[in-house]
Amino acid sequence: MVHNPNSPTCRGINEVLSRIGDKWSMLIVQCLADGPQRFSELKRAIPTISQRMLTLTLRGLERDGLVSRTVTPSIPPRVDYELTALGVSLRAPVCALSQWALAHIDAIHEAQAAFDVGAEVERAA
Repeated sequence: MVHNPNSPTCRGINEVLSRIGDKWSMLIVQCLADGPQRFSELKRAIPTISQRMLTLTLRGLERDGLVSRTVTPSIPPRVDYELTALGVSLRAPVCALSQWALAHIDAIHEAQAAFDVGAEVERAA
């Protein structure tokens, strides 16, 4: 079913996919799929994410109702993140998309290399 890209339905879909489709959100959902984790555990699990980006992404996921944040009073305060029921419902599609990417990464790299060779030939001509 094709929708008008300017329709409210398509704009809503785009808004949701923009949030859950970015690489950091997907990685965080995957990390939390096995249960709650502390901020530092998430940072270790995703070493390429900056502390600021992890904070911003977690806040966005919390705002969207996908992740909950629990602060345990201690010194220093303990903060745990976990998927909400809505976030848990996202696990299967995120994991399926990740599995698809793993299964097809070689074919994608081959297509990119072939495209780059063709583009190089066009530039040389």
